[in-house]
Amino acid sequence: MAVETAAGAMQPAMAIALVGALGVGSQWLAWRLRMPAIVLMLLAGVLVGPVFGIFDPARDIGGLMAPIISIAVAIILFEGGLTLNLHSLQDAAKGVKRLVFIGAPLGWLTSALALRYGAGLSWESAAVFGGIMIVTGPTVIAPLLRTARLSKRPAALLQWEAIINDPIGALAAVLAFSVVLVLNTATTFGAAMVELLIGVVVATILGGAAGWGLARAFKRGQVPEYMKVPVLFALLVAVFAVSDMVLHESGLLAVTIMGIVIANANLPSYEELRRFKEHATVLLVSGVFILLAAGLDVDALWGLNWRALLFVALVIFVARPVTVLVSLLGSGVPWREQLLVAFTGPRGVVLIAVAGLFGDRLLNLGFADAALIAPLAFVLVSFTVVLHGFTLKPFARWLGLTGADTPGVVIIGGSNWTTAFAEALQKAEIPVLMTDPNFGHLRAARAAGISTFSGDILSEAAEQRVELVSYATIVAATDNDAYNTLVATDLAPEFGRENVFQVMREKGSSARHQLPRTLGGRWFGPEKTHSELEQLIRDGWSFRITRLTEEFSLEDWRSERPDAHLIARIAPDGTIKLIRKDEDVNPKPDVRLIALRGPSDAGDAQPPAEQGG
Repeated sequence: MAVETAAGAMQPAMAIALVGALGVGSQWLAWRLRMPAIVLMLLAGVLVGPVFGIFDPARDIGGLMAPIISIAVAIILFEGGLTLNLHSLQDAAKGVKRLVFIGAPLGWLTSALALRYGAGLSWESAAVFGGIMIVTGPTVIAPLLRTARLSKRPAALLQWEAIINDPIGALAAVLAFSVVLVLNTATTFGAAMVELLIGVVVATILGGAAGWGLARAFKRGQVPEYMKVPVLFALLVAVFAVSDMVLHESGLLAVTIMGIVIANANLPSYEELRRFKEHATVLLVSGVFILLAAGLDVDALWGLNWRALLFVALVIFVARPVTVLVSLLGSGVPWREQLLVAFTGPRGVVLIAVAGLFGDRLLNLGFADAALIAPLAFVLVSFTVVLHGFTLKPFARWLGLTGADTPGVVIIGGSNWTTAFAEALQKAEIPVLMTDPNFGHLRAARAAGISTFSGDILSEAAEQRVELVSYATIVAATDNDAYNTLVATDLAPEFGRENVFQVMREKGSSARHQLPRTLGGRWFGPEKTHSELEQLIRDGWSFRITRLTEEFSLEDWRSERPDAHLIARIAPDGTIKLIRKDEDVNPKPDVRLIALRGPSDAGDAQPPAEQGG
């Protein structure tokens, strides 16, 4: 079957497949290269679209383009609402609340002023685009924070601001566009206000009722587990379509409110819904971004003049700092942290997706300057992602606000062997945190000066108090195999399954008692159970750290210590990797090995670089 359907045109099915492949492929490549995905998606979209002309959304997808983007943006905004748990906001620090309640409206105002007097947009376009610019890019902030290793409080301020302001920025844009729409379509001002009021009320009632009804049905077991996500998706699209019939674009408001209601309904199946929204967001955000980048009007982009650069400069150096510094005035947040947050505001995919949608809508209403919204959004996102990606870490280090430069290890479970392992990590200058629901199990760790958290690592208290962004490896090592498996399974999506480990499970007497091997983390080291590792410590085994050199290779180490159990390797840059049984160690000079060694060779002659644990 031919791929081409017209002169240079691609079949819609092939075009959609190309969008999916480019979007997901860019996300995967960004993960491999440890860089913001938005940069690669921008590059991929521009290359297949304006540069080489392989894919033109308007030509190849045609009439499907607008509804695809509309529904995708609706789901993205629903996902934003689904992250807004009001209980979490109540527990948030005063600084976060100020960035939301003061910073969001002030950011809307300052952004609109930058658009009006910097970029030269009309008040209507500036008001709509300014609302979207409240969003600081939660999908961009997270990888930046992991790379920069900020200290706990500024990292929490940036992370929570991005999460909470995500739906608020979308709501601001929806409301601003609704006002512009009714003012330009109604015959009188009074009629416009009535139409706007009706649309907002209907969207609020419809979204709230749908969210409440769905949550009630889920709680009462009226929807089977395997149908919860399909029912949610179908209802989401229906709410969007019905609300849109009452007032154009009010569907976006309705689905955002629906997400907020569901997020605060305390659903027992919320984790499954959260997984759905994460997967849907990755697919839809990348797809929408590729569509918008491929359909970018290059002439409009090249037509941007010095005012576009003035606009970007005003946003980065005036609007953002003024918003943050005024919001945090008198909050008790130290001035260094205020400066860091004030000059860190990367924008992400959501901004471009929503800006592209509303730019087209405003253009259809007759606002010619709305054609500049999408190019300005691309320029702003590109500048902020590149700028903050390269400057956040050195700027934070200059302010003295970086956490440990070395990614740390979280050990779940307090015992003799985990305490000994944590002490060895501390001697190797690897940040380590030990957690256990039992306060008494952490007594030895506290006495050894190890950072601890008493509580369930999966609890809301841990989510609020433990800053996991400073850690890259999880070791689930309690004496409860089921709990270890639960922790490893739950944290694997966040840390990556290759970085989540657990002690080997006890072998049950019956297959009925065996947990599925597909659940949980990876085994490491000697692949021994918790009780076997505890017994080794009681028998006098200890952790030792050895540095390999040109003169003392891995083969030398293995020949002198044939019974030692290799646990982890530490690269010259300080990154740690737990070693699985029979795994290649990559024994380069200056690599340090952490091993569990028996009492028979603990006192043997050791290389000068070897340390005890």
